[in-house]
Parts: sequence; C-alpha cells; structure tokens
Amino acid sequence: MNDFVQLWVYLASTPLFGLTATLLTYVAAMAFYERMGRAPWANPVLVSVLVIGGLLVASHTPYPAYFAGAQFVHVLLGPAVVALAWPLWQRRVELIQRGTALTLAALAGGFVAAACAVGLAVLLGLPVEVQHSLAPHSVTAPVAMGIADKIGAVPALAAVFAVLTGMVGAVSAAPLFNLLGIRDWTVRGFAVGTCAHGIGAARAMQVHADAGAYAGIALGLQVLLAALLMPLAFHWLR
Repeated sequence: MNDFVQLWVYLASTPLFGLTATLLTYVAAMAFYERMGRAPWANPVLVSVLVIGGLLVASHTPYPAYFAGAQFVHVLLGPAVVALAWPLWQRRVELIQRGTALTLAALAGGFVAAACAVGLAVLLGLPVEVQHSLAPHSVTAPVAMGIADKIGAVPALAAVFAVLTGMVGAVSAAPLFNLLGIRDWTVRGFAVGTCAHGIGAARAMQVHADAGAYAGIALGLQVLLAALLMPLAFHWLR
C-alpha cells in the first residue's frame, strides 16, 4: 500500500498525470456507457467528471497539477467544436430555408432560459453576482465566461453553471422528450443545443445525426445571439 501511495505521489507531480488520468477515465466511462445501453444517466462526460473530481479530492491533488497534463486534451476542444460544422454543411440547403424560423426559435429559447434562471435566483434572494452569473448558463462555457465579464458577473461561476447546465441537459433531455411525446429528431436536437450547448450537442450527435446537426446550429446561434445581445440587455437594465 505504501508503494502505491509513493507511486501516486510521483505520478501526480508529473504533467502526464492529468493526461493519463483523463484518457483512462474517459475510456472506462465510455465502456460503461456502452454497457448500460447508452442510458442518458451514464453519460461518459458526467461519469468522467465525477470520477476525476473524486480522485483529485481524495488524493489532495491540486487542480493546476492535474490541468498541467489535461490541457493537452483541452486543446482539442476547439477542433471538436469546429467539427460540428460538417453535419451542418451536409444540410445547408435545409438550414438556409429554415433560417428565419431557427433564428427566432433560438432567440426565444435563449431569452426564456436566461430569464428563468435569473428570475429564480432573484426569488431565492441570491446575491446579484450569482444572479448575473446564471444569465449565460445555456451558452457554452468559454463564451459564458466572456459574457459574465461584460455584465458584472463572476466568470468562473458562470463557467460552472454552464457546465452543470450542459450535463443536466444531456442526462435529462431524452426522458423529458419521451414524456412530452416529442419524437422529431430535429426538434429534439435544436432544443438540446439551445439549452445545453456543447455537452448537449455531443449527446445529440451520439443519438441521431439529425439531432446532432440541429443541436450544432442551435449551439452556434446561442453563442452569437448571447454574445451580442446579453451585454446590451444588461446595460439597458442598469
């Protein structure tokens, strides 16, 4: 046992620790996800976050030490997001025809998501900084942090809310759609992309190609609309 502890301390002090831990955990989580029949609650991103988070807490490993290696995976986030454009290109004619309707739907969905979150925070009497940090919770984390900085919120807190929103959306979307009787894959995908940004879009892509494509366009529209309109809205409300 003492040898294992010494080995762990050694590995935790090297940049490769974060990379190795991330890759091994995700591979195991993906295998578990497949074993569970791709059940929403077994989402590999959610499982990986819980396992790695618990591992860091249990081992008293500081996050910067972990991220020193995990940043090599983090760099791939940009190309992964760009890759979502391919299914959109394949459906470009259809998306152009529906452009106006999709934009209005994205605008309405983003407004309702932000208004409900901020309104609930106000009713609960949460601090103003927390209220503002909840506003961009349905926008992908990097953009949510940028918006938070412009509206007087806490960027780190906005990122946490965005990630939690994405995970909740990815896990709960399918059961909720089934309960409501919504079967159209394009509708399901667009709703998930609107509310649960990149994590939800990744889940939609795993389930159905049309759902993934419409989740991708919803994700892009939310980023564009929120980045342009949310700072203006908060400026006018002051």
